[in-house]
Amino acid sequence: MYYYRYDNPEVSCCYKYLMFSYNIIFWLAGAAFIAVGFWAWSEKGVLSDLTQVTRMHGFDPVWLVLVVGGVTFTLGFAGCVGALRENICLLKFFSGVIGLIFFLELTAAILAVVFRTQVKDWINDFFLQNIKAYRDDIDLQNLIDSLQKMNHCCGAQEPDDWNTNVYFSCNDTNRSRER
Repeated sequence: MYYYRYDNPEVSCCYKYLMFSYNIIFWLAGAAFIAVGFWAWSEKGVLSDLTQVTRMHGFDPVWLVLVVGGVTFTLGFAGCVGALRENICLLKFFSGVIGLIFFLELTAAILAVVFRTQVKDWINDFFLQNIKAYRDDIDLQNLIDSLQKMNHCCGAQEPDDWNTNVYFSCNDTNRSRER
């Protein structure tokens, strides 16, 4: 019984270094994402007071940057070392996780199409909750601003959604100058 399917089990040098160069870019990109995430947290003062992580009422976009950076860094490292050292275990881990991520994205897309109304309601509720916490986090504020500029609208569905925010509520009891 042969371990290799072919007589010559040597890997092509071109494929090996092509995969290495491809993965080193992702490895460095993952490190950059992690660095940017921690830099954003240090700018907000979260690193000096870690209890601020749990006090966020809305969505903190830095979490997304850190998770994507961590996964990219880990996969880039496994792909780099696996390709360079021809380590079958790391290459199987790399391809398995890439396959898993692909199928998770495919499943999420199919579920989003099937449960379109529930997803739309969930996104609307999520956006309304974050409008309520608009001034709590500068990153969240920038994210909401860019989404509204991109969609040429304000609020989750209409401008009246901003009445849930304490600072932008347009009623007579609000003394904020931002209303």
